[in-house]
Amino acid sequence: MISSFYQKYSRCLIWGVFCTLPILAFMAELLPSNNDIETWLPKDSDVRIVYDRFKAEFGAEEVILVAVEKGLDQPALIEGTAGRIETLASVRECWTPDRLKNILNEFQVEPAEVNRRLDGLLMNKQHNMAGILVLLSDEGIKDRAGTVAGIREKLEYNQLTGREVKLAGAPVVIAELDRLGSQKSNKKFFIITLLISLCLLYYSFREWKKTLATLGLTIWAINLTTALIYLGGGEMNFILGALSVMVLVFTLAISIHVHHYVASCIDQPDPLSAALKIAWKPCFLATLTTTIGLYSLTISEIGPVTQFGYAASLGTFVSLITGLGLTPAVLTIWPIDPKTIHAAESRWNFQKCANWLIDHSGRVSLATIVLVMITGVGLFSLKTKIDPLDFLPAEGRVIQDVRSVQENLTELDSVEAIVDFGDDDKPFIEKVERVRELEKVIQQHPAVRHTMSLASFFPNQFPESPFETARLLSKAQSKHGENDFVSDGERLWRISARISSDAELPQDQIYDELSAMINDPQVVLTGVAPLLRRAQNQIFTGFWESFSMAFVIITIVMIVSLRSIKAGLVAMVPNLTPICIVFGILGWYQIPIDIGIMMTASIALGIAVDGTFHFLVRYQEQFRLSRNSAQASRDSLLMTGEPIFTAAVITGAGMLALTLSNFVPTARFGYMMTSLLVAALVGDLILLPCLLALRPRNVDQPDGSDHKDSGAETDESRPRSPHFLKQSQQGAKDQSDKAVA
Repeated sequence: MISSFYQKYSRCLIWGVFCTLPILAFMAELLPSNNDIETWLPKDSDVRIVYDRFKAEFGAEEVILVAVEKGLDQPALIEGTAGRIETLASVRECWTPDRLKNILNEFQVEPAEVNRRLDGLLMNKQHNMAGILVLLSDEGIKDRAGTVAGIREKLEYNQLTGREVKLAGAPVVIAELDRLGSQKSNKKFFIITLLISLCLLYYSFREWKKTLATLGLTIWAINLTTALIYLGGGEMNFILGALSVMVLVFTLAISIHVHHYVASCIDQPDPLSAALKIAWKPCFLATLTTTIGLYSLTISEIGPVTQFGYAASLGTFVSLITGLGLTPAVLTIWPIDPKTIHAAESRWNFQKCANWLIDHSGRVSLATIVLVMITGVGLFSLKTKIDPLDFLPAEGRVIQDVRSVQENLTELDSVEAIVDFGDDDKPFIEKVERVRELEKVIQQHPAVRHTMSLASFFPNQFPESPFETARLLSKAQSKHGENDFVSDGERLWRISARISSDAELPQDQIYDELSAMINDPQVVLTGVAPLLRRAQNQIFTGFWESFSMAFVIITIVMIVSLRSIKAGLVAMVPNLTPICIVFGILGWYQIPIDIGIMMTASIALGIAVDGTFHFLVRYQEQFRLSRNSAQASRDSLLMTGEPIFTAAVITGAGMLALTLSNFVPTARFGYMMTSLLVAALVGDLILLPCLLALRPRNVDQPDGSDHKDSGAETDESRPRSPHFLKQSQQGAKDQSDKAVA
């Protein structure tokens, strides 16, 4: 029935894939990018609520800082450039040193005090650098990349195009992250990945039409997943950038397994039906457990992590449908030639390796477990780091500009203090004095480089004349909108403290120490930088909690599917191998991990589970026939070793192309995935067979049934490739003839 369906509809299915691919690719290109730093703050946490309140009261203020070397000697150039930038619809307002000086002079601030207040903010006399603070409008916030490009055009018009001008600020960094992390920028590296996979697939299949069709199905699955995310209103970020690679790995793995199963059944009357009867169970169970693991990420309060959980779960099922449902159509149109299979026999020889592993299963198991345990100790030393600047190439202009501005002009990270005077009817001047007192307390912290508030625009001593004081207050109201430093009348006041980038303390610790120093229930601290640092700890904890939950659920599924608690627990040991080895080494070498690296753990679990199920399904069949665990493990390794190894080599080699990317998360992802694929082979093809081989032999089994002499296994009557292992119960029962199911 299955074969007749594919005989009748295979060409329709392949033509459907071919015709829909351009449409899906077009929709995938429409997926917008959003690497907004604020998305990493927990949605419903206390820190996010405070920050959202801050934005609601004072506005979502995003600024771009234009720093000009020797700008203090060219005030006319600075003013002219600021005026030209202000013509952009995406810019709300510009501040320059001269403009702020004029305001402070109007407020009768002493000249020496004016210079002190502006130094480290918009000017640095020591380095002769002046800055233009560009405040973005709502339109500019929606189109950061367009705003940055517009500012660069205005600078070019004023002949400020060289290294003398530098742009910094969150919009600049986010725009660069969007550019580097976009599908367009990484497309060339993904194409290299596909070309490497194509060559290795051909080496495995030895037929171009089938190779191209299989890779075409993989590309279709990737675009289908991305298009569905677009239709669901999703957004691309540098975490979801890993999705295409994940779908590639899972789809190719399933397709290679299906091809292998059909090849192993080639001598049967209906190879396709026989192969699918074998393939559906391990493929479905692997997909189910992998989906559970990925879906567990959706409990996270971090937006990008939640999105990855939903999208990756969707991509896993797309891979199953494509690999298990459409690969048979390819094999029906371009069937496997038995002559090609027998001709390829000499290319693979897992038998000698399998014999050695099973003969030395005790020592190999012990050595591998010791390796996993030693490296696994490093898991307790893992540290996280979420700094958007780390995602930029070190030699890139954006990161160099940001570092230069931080060293020579001002800091970009800030802690915002919100002072709530409540319904207190204090006079305005008393509120100013109270804010100044708080500023002095904040400035005592060694990490604070500069503070600014509405009090910064008033002289140290107010005029004795009430009329003169009233005039100053009137000017303050006209010069600054209520959303700059005060809100809700005069109830809420804002103090912005710039934090030194070379401070030895982490941002969250600075945040906690400032809170302790202020110790005032009327003052609440917020800000993206310290809250992002605090959020990363929640991300790290939440991720491993969800990963642990997924591991427990997958273990239960494994036990149920194997119908044995002991076998299920043993089977989960190899699934931890790639995590313990790769992440443990990162911990040993104190290499901090970011969110992108964390996501590879979920994919690694899926890869390991896939190989485990394919091996275990075969092992169960062989054990029921032979009642000898060592022989069943040996035969299962011969049957499944080649496709598991082939899939890992093809996808792992392809992942190496991603390491060429200038976008740091993409390059790290390539290194991690290649390492995890290799480590997964250790678990699935070394540790798992050896552990199962140690299972006590059935007492009713004759001694001669087990493998006694490795040399005997090299007999010419023994097949050298799992393609030629015959599935006959008679051969399985006659262990003396060494026939393998």
